[in-house]
Amino acid sequence: MSADFTERRVKMVDGQLRTTDVTSTPLLDAFLSVPRELFVDESMRELAYIDEDIRIADGESGARFLMEPSPLARLLQLAEIASGDAVLDIGCGTGYSSAILSQLTSSVTALESDPELAGRAREALAALGCGNVSVMEGALRDGWKAGAPYDVIVLQGSADEVPEALYEQLADGGRLVAVEGSGNAGVARVFLKADGLVTGRRAFNAAIRPLPGFERNKVFEF
Repeated sequence: MSADFTERRVKMVDGQLRTTDVTSTPLLDAFLSVPRELFVDESMRELAYIDEDIRIADGESGARFLMEPSPLARLLQLAEIASGDAVLDIGCGTGYSSAILSQLTSSVTALESDPELAGRAREALAALGCGNVSVMEGALRDGWKAGAPYDVIVLQGSADEVPEALYEQLADGGRLVAVEGSGNAGVARVFLKADGLVTGRRAFNAAIRPLPGFERNKVFEF
Protein backbone atom coordinates (compact mmCIF):
# COMPACT_ATOMS: atom_id res chain seq x y z
CA MET A 1 0.00 0.00 0.00
CA SER A 2 1.19 3.50 -0.66
CA ALA A 3 2.85 5.48 2.10
CA ASP A 4 0.20 8.13 1.50
CA PHE A 5 -2.63 5.77 2.48
CA THR A 6 -0.61 4.50 5.43
CA GLU A 7 -0.29 8.07 6.70
CA ARG A 8 -4.01 8.61 6.20
CA ARG A 9 -4.79 5.53 8.29
CA VAL A 10 -2.66 6.90 11.12
CA LYS A 11 -4.41 10.27 10.89
CA MET A 12 -7.81 8.53 10.88
CA VAL A 13 -6.96 6.61 14.04
CA ASP A 14 -5.45 9.61 15.81
CA GLY A 15 -8.00 12.19 14.67
CA GLN A 16 -11.25 10.23 14.44
CA LEU A 17 -10.96 7.23 16.78
CA ARG A 18 -8.78 8.25 19.71
CA THR A 19 -10.65 11.56 19.99
CA THR A 20 -13.99 9.75 20.37
CA ASP A 21 -12.95 7.56 23.32
CA VAL A 22 -11.82 4.53 21.35
CA THR A 23 -9.11 3.18 23.65
CA SER A 24 -8.88 -0.55 22.91
CA THR A 25 -5.34 -1.24 21.71
CA PRO A 26 -6.24 -4.35 19.63
CA LEU A 27 -9.05 -2.39 17.98
CA LEU A 28 -6.85 0.61 17.18
CA ASP A 29 -4.20 -1.73 15.79
CA ALA A 30 -6.81 -3.38 13.57
CA PHE A 31 -7.88 -0.04 12.11
CA LEU A 32 -4.22 0.80 11.51
CA SER A 33 -3.58 -2.45 9.69
CA VAL A 34 -6.62 -2.77 7.40
CA PRO A 35 -6.41 -0.69 4.17
CA ARG A 36 -9.82 0.97 4.01
CA GLU A 37 -9.14 2.16 0.45
CA LEU A 38 -9.48 -1.42 -0.84
CA PHE A 39 -13.13 -1.54 0.21
CA VAL A 40 -14.43 1.41 -1.80
CA ASP A 41 -14.73 2.00 -5.54
CA GLU A 42 -11.44 2.98 -7.15
CA SER A 43 -12.89 6.41 -7.96
CA MET A 44 -13.57 6.96 -4.23
CA ARG A 45 -10.21 5.87 -2.84
CA GLU A 46 -9.00 9.40 -2.27
CA LEU A 47 -11.97 9.82 0.09
CA ALA A 48 -11.55 6.49 1.88
CA TYR A 49 -10.39 8.02 5.17
CA ILE A 50 -12.77 10.95 5.54
CA ASP A 51 -14.98 11.03 8.63
CA GLU A 52 -18.18 10.39 6.70
CA ASP A 53 -20.16 7.41 5.40
CA ILE A 54 -19.15 6.38 1.87
CA ARG A 55 -21.71 5.07 -0.60
CA ILE A 56 -20.78 1.61 -1.89
CA ALA A 57 -23.96 0.52 -3.69
CA ASP A 58 -27.38 1.63 -4.89
CA GLY A 59 -29.65 -1.31 -4.19
CA GLU A 60 -33.33 -1.71 -5.00
CA SER A 61 -34.14 -1.80 -1.30
CA GLY A 62 -31.94 1.19 -0.48
CA ALA A 63 -28.44 2.59 -0.84
CA ARG A 64 -25.61 0.98 1.09
CA PHE A 65 -22.73 2.73 2.81
CA LEU A 66 -19.37 2.04 4.39
CA MET A 67 -19.90 3.24 7.94
CA GLU A 68 -17.92 6.23 9.17
CA PRO A 69 -14.83 5.01 11.08
CA SER A 70 -15.62 6.52 14.48
CA PRO A 71 -19.09 5.01 15.11
CA LEU A 72 -17.90 1.69 13.68
CA ALA A 73 -14.96 1.60 16.09
CA ARG A 74 -17.13 2.63 19.03
CA LEU A 75 -19.67 -0.11 18.25
CA LEU A 76 -16.95 -2.75 18.02
CA GLN A 77 -15.41 -1.55 21.27
CA LEU A 78 -18.84 -1.74 22.90
CA ALA A 79 -19.06 -5.41 21.93
CA GLU A 80 -15.93 -6.25 23.97
CA ILE A 81 -14.80 -8.84 21.42
CA ALA A 82 -12.49 -11.57 22.71
CA SER A 83 -10.00 -13.55 20.64
CA GLY A 84 -12.06 -16.75 20.75
CA ASP A 85 -15.46 -15.21 19.97
CA ALA A 86 -17.62 -16.28 17.04
CA VAL A 87 -18.87 -13.08 15.40
CA LEU A 88 -21.74 -12.45 12.98
CA ASP A 89 -21.23 -9.27 10.93
CA ILE A 90 -24.62 -8.33 9.45
CA GLY A 91 -24.56 -6.18 6.33
CA CYS A 92 -20.85 -6.55 5.74
CA GLY A 93 -21.02 -4.67 2.42
CA THR A 94 -17.63 -4.80 0.71
CA GLY A 95 -16.08 -6.47 3.77
CA TYR A 96 -14.23 -3.67 5.59
CA SER A 97 -15.88 -4.27 8.95
CA SER A 98 -15.29 -8.00 8.59
CA ALA A 99 -11.60 -7.38 7.87
CA ILE A 100 -11.37 -5.35 11.09
CA LEU A 101 -13.15 -8.10 13.01
CA SER A 102 -10.81 -10.72 11.54
CA GLN A 103 -7.96 -9.03 13.41
CA LEU A 104 -9.82 -9.27 16.71
CA THR A 105 -11.16 -12.81 16.82
CA SER A 106 -10.81 -16.27 15.33
CA SER A 107 -14.12 -16.71 13.48
CA VAL A 108 -16.22 -14.18 11.54
CA THR A 109 -19.37 -14.87 9.55
CA ALA A 110 -19.96 -11.96 7.19
CA LEU A 111 -23.59 -11.79 6.04
CA GLU A 112 -24.56 -9.84 2.93
CA SER A 113 -27.82 -9.71 0.96
CA ASP A 114 -26.43 -8.04 -2.19
CA PRO A 115 -24.63 -10.62 -4.37
CA GLU A 116 -22.39 -8.00 -5.98
CA LEU A 117 -21.28 -6.62 -2.62
CA ALA A 118 -20.73 -10.15 -1.33
CA GLY A 119 -18.50 -10.88 -4.30
CA ARG A 120 -16.48 -7.72 -3.71
CA ALA A 121 -16.13 -8.64 -0.05
CA ARG A 122 -14.83 -12.11 -0.87
CA GLU A 123 -12.30 -10.69 -3.30
CA ALA A 124 -10.99 -8.00 -0.94
CA LEU A 125 -10.86 -10.30 2.09
CA ALA A 126 -9.03 -12.97 0.11
CA ALA A 127 -6.51 -10.39 -1.12
CA LEU A 128 -5.76 -9.49 2.50
CA GLY A 129 -5.50 -13.11 3.61
CA CYS A 130 -8.50 -12.96 5.96
CA GLY A 131 -8.93 -16.71 6.03
CA ASN A 132 -11.03 -16.68 9.21
CA VAL A 133 -13.92 -14.81 7.51
CA SER A 134 -16.73 -16.64 5.69
CA VAL A 135 -18.97 -14.46 3.47
CA MET A 136 -22.55 -15.71 3.31
CA GLU A 137 -25.47 -14.44 1.23
CA GLY A 138 -28.96 -14.12 2.67
CA ALA A 139 -31.60 -11.81 4.09
CA LEU A 140 -29.93 -9.60 6.67
CA ARG A 141 -32.77 -9.49 9.18
CA ASP A 142 -32.82 -13.31 9.32
CA GLY A 143 -29.20 -13.53 10.45
CA TRP A 144 -27.31 -16.75 9.64
CA LYS A 145 -28.80 -19.55 11.71
CA ALA A 146 -26.46 -22.22 10.35
CA GLY A 147 -23.51 -20.68 12.17
CA ALA A 148 -25.30 -19.90 15.44
CA PRO A 149 -24.89 -19.40 18.29
CA TYR A 150 -22.67 -16.31 18.10
CA ASP A 151 -20.80 -14.60 20.91
CA VAL A 152 -21.13 -11.25 19.16
CA ILE A 153 -23.52 -9.89 16.52
CA VAL A 154 -22.88 -6.51 14.90
CA LEU A 155 -25.28 -4.57 12.64
CA GLN A 156 -23.55 -2.44 10.00
CA GLY A 157 -26.25 0.21 9.82
CA SER A 158 -29.10 1.56 11.89
CA ALA A 159 -32.32 -0.37 12.52
CA ASP A 160 -35.78 0.70 13.58
CA GLU A 161 -35.81 -2.42 15.71
CA VAL A 162 -33.74 -5.56 16.14
CA PRO A 163 -35.58 -8.70 14.96
CA GLU A 164 -36.18 -11.45 17.51
CA ALA A 165 -34.42 -13.92 15.19
CA LEU A 166 -31.09 -12.23 15.90
CA TYR A 167 -31.48 -12.47 19.67
CA GLU A 168 -32.21 -16.17 19.24
CA GLN A 169 -28.86 -16.61 17.48
CA LEU A 170 -26.90 -15.15 20.40
CA ALA A 171 -25.01 -17.52 22.66
CA ASP A 172 -25.57 -17.30 26.39
CA GLY A 173 -23.33 -14.46 27.51
CA GLY A 174 -23.39 -13.05 23.97
CA ARG A 175 -23.57 -9.40 22.96
CA LEU A 176 -25.41 -7.72 20.11
CA VAL A 177 -24.50 -4.13 19.22
CA ALA A 178 -26.67 -1.96 17.01
CA VAL A 179 -27.82 1.59 16.45
CA GLU A 180 -31.58 1.92 16.88
CA GLY A 181 -33.35 4.88 15.31
CA SER A 182 -32.48 7.03 12.32
CA GLY A 183 -30.55 10.26 11.84
CA ASN A 184 -29.80 12.32 14.92
CA ALA A 185 -32.27 10.18 16.89
CA GLY A 186 -30.02 7.14 16.56
CA VAL A 187 -28.79 5.51 19.77
CA ALA A 188 -26.12 2.82 20.02
CA ARG A 189 -27.15 0.00 22.31
CA VAL A 190 -25.61 -3.22 23.53
CA PHE A 191 -27.88 -6.18 24.21
CA LEU A 192 -26.69 -8.93 26.57
CA LYS A 193 -28.07 -12.46 26.73
CA ALA A 194 -28.01 -14.29 30.04
CA ASP A 195 -29.96 -17.42 30.93
CA GLY A 196 -31.97 -17.04 27.75
CA LEU A 197 -33.08 -13.47 28.53
CA VAL A 198 -31.92 -10.41 26.59
CA THR A 199 -31.50 -7.00 28.18
CA GLY A 200 -30.23 -3.84 26.56
CA ARG A 201 -28.63 -0.61 27.61
CA ARG A 202 -28.03 2.71 25.92
CA ALA A 203 -24.37 3.53 25.19
CA PHE A 204 -24.06 6.67 23.04
CA ASN A 205 -25.79 8.73 20.36
CA ALA A 206 -24.91 7.76 16.79
CA ALA A 207 -26.20 9.04 13.46
CA ILE A 208 -25.44 6.36 10.86
CA ARG A 209 -27.07 5.23 7.64
CA PRO A 210 -29.94 2.73 7.86
CA LEU A 211 -29.53 -0.93 7.00
CA PRO A 212 -32.26 -1.91 4.49
CA GLY A 213 -34.63 -4.57 5.76
CA PHE A 214 -34.72 -3.40 9.35
CA GLU A 215 -37.64 -1.00 9.06
CA ARG A 216 -40.37 -1.32 11.68
CA ASN A 217 -43.55 -2.90 10.33
CA LYS A 218 -46.25 -0.30 10.01
CA VAL A 219 -49.26 -0.83 12.25
CA PHE A 220 -52.65 0.54 11.24
CA GLU A 221 -54.42 2.48 13.93
CA PHE A 222 -58.16 3.11 13.95
